[in-house]
Amino acid sequence: MTAFDGWRSLQSARDAAINSASVFIKDVGHGLLELSHNGLAFVGFLVLAAAVFAFGKPELRHALEVQALGWLQARHEARVASSPDSFLAHLADPKAITRATAADPSELSQQQAAITLWLSRRYRVAPEPLARLVKEAWHVGEGAGVDPTLILAIMAIESGFNPFAQSPVGAQGLMQVMTRVHNDKYEPFGGTHAAFDPVTNLRVGVKVLRECIARAGSLEGGLRHYVGAANLPDDGGYAAKVLSEQQHLRNVAAGRHVPVMAPHTIRTVQSSPATTAPATPPASAEPADDKLTRSATQQVALAE
Repeated sequence: MTAFDGWRSLQSARDAAINSASVFIKDVGHGLLELSHNGLAFVGFLVLAAAVFAFGKPELRHALEVQALGWLQARHEARVASSPDSFLAHLADPKAITRATAADPSELSQQQAAITLWLSRRYRVAPEPLARLVKEAWHVGEGAGVDPTLILAIMAIESGFNPFAQSPVGAQGLMQVMTRVHNDKYEPFGGTHAAFDPVTNLRVGVKVLRECIARAGSLEGGLRHYVGAANLPDDGGYAAKVLSEQQHLRNVAAGRHVPVMAPHTIRTVQSSPATTAPATPPASAEPADDKLTRSATQQVALAE
C-alpha cells in the first residue's frame, strides 16, 4: 500500500466522521426544537386552562387580582423609594392649605389691612398669617366685648407673634397662656397641644383676659392679673407697654402715621373702669401667663 493510498484512506475517514457529526447535530437540534415547541404549547395550554378555571371561580379570580395589585404596588413603592424626586412628589398634600393659618390682606377692611401691614413690618412677620390673626381678633373681640387692638397689643408684647413661644415658667403660644393652669380651657379644642394653634391660643387668651378684667374691675388691673403681677408692687411696666402698643394700633387704624420703630410710652397707669364688662364675674378667674418673671407659685395662687 502506497503512501498516497494511506492519505486517501485518512481523508475518507475524516469526511465520514464530519458527515456523521453533522447529521447528529442536526437531529439533536431538530429534536430540541420539537421539544421546545411542544413544551411551549403545553405551557400555553396550562395557562389557558388555568384562565378558564379562574374565570369560572369569582373568588379565585378576585384573590389573583388582589395578589397582582399588591405586587404592582410593591414595585411602585420600591421605585419611589429609590428615586428622591419621586419620593418628594409622593409627599405632596393638596389639603395642606386647609391647615395654614393665613388670609389674604386684601380681603380685610381698610383698618384691619393697615394694622396688618404695620405689624408685619414692625415684627417682621409675613402679612398673610397676621391677616388671619387680625381678622380673628376682630371676630373674637367683638363677640367678647374686648377691643381687638388690645388683643393684638397683648400678642405683640407677649410673643412678638411667635405662635411657638414659651416662657421659662411655661406660658405658651401667641398670648402666652399658662397651659398647665388653663388646661380646662383647651379641652373644647381637643387638648393642651392646641395651645400651639394660633387661632385657638388667641381664643383661649381672650377668655383668660376677660376673666382677669372682670376679677380686677378695671382694664389696667386686669392686665396686671394677666401678667401675674396682681399681688406685686408693680407690673414692671407691662400694662403701660400693652396700652402704648394698643394706642399705636389705634392710630394706625385711624390712618395716622406711626413709625414702625415707635417706642412704647412707659408711664404710671391709673386704674380706670373696665372696657369689657361681663354682667357677673366668671366662676373661675384664674390668670393667664407670664411675660415677666412671675413664679409658678404666683400663677397657682392666682388660679385659685
